[in-house]
Amino acid sequence: MICETERLYLRELEYSDIEALSRILRDEETMYAYNGAFSEQETVNWLERQLARYKKHGFGLWAVILKESGEMIGQCGLTVQPWKDRELLEIGYLFNKKYWHKGYAAEAAKACKKYAFEILNADEVCSIIRDMNIPSRKVAERNGMKRADSGYVKHYRGADMPHYLYLIKREDLS
Repeated sequence: MICETERLYLRELEYSDIEALSRILRDEETMYAYNGAFSEQETVNWLERQLARYKKHGFGLWAVILKESGEMIGQCGLTVQPWKDRELLEIGYLFNKKYWHKGYAAEAAKACKKYAFEILNADEVCSIIRDMNIPSRKVAERNGMKRADSGYVKHYRGADMPHYLYLIKREDLS
C-alpha cells in the first residue's frame, strides 16, 4: 500500500488489474478528455507505462481501492509530465464512471499531494487538465490548487487539446 485515506487505499497497479483498468480506459464517456476510449492494446500499454514509471521514478498512477469492497475504482497518482519548457510532478486521476461525484477523486488526489510533499519532498505539484474537463478542474481546486497557466496544447490522438496548469507550492500549504 502506498497511502491510505478514510475510504480508500492506493497501491501499485498489477497485471491482475487489467479488467478493472479496462472498464475505465475502454469507456467512451470516461475517456472523453482523451478523445475517446482506448483499445485493448492501448490499455495494456497504459498499464505497462505505469509499471515502468514505478521502476524509473518510484511512483506512477496507482490503483485506487475502495476499502469497503476491495474493488479497484480508479487510478490516481504522480507522474512526471512536460509543461512548455519544463517537466513537472503531476497528480493525475481517472475513475470508473460508476464512482464519479462521490468525492473519491478529490480524496485520492489529496493523499497524492500529501505524498508528494511529505515523502518526495517536492516543492510544488500540479495537475495538467484539458480545458474542457471541468470535473477534473474542480478536483484540482478542491485539492488546493489554483490555475497558474494556460496556452499549452497537447497533440494527442489526432487532436489539438488545450490544457490548463493547476499548481500548489509547498509555501501555499496551510
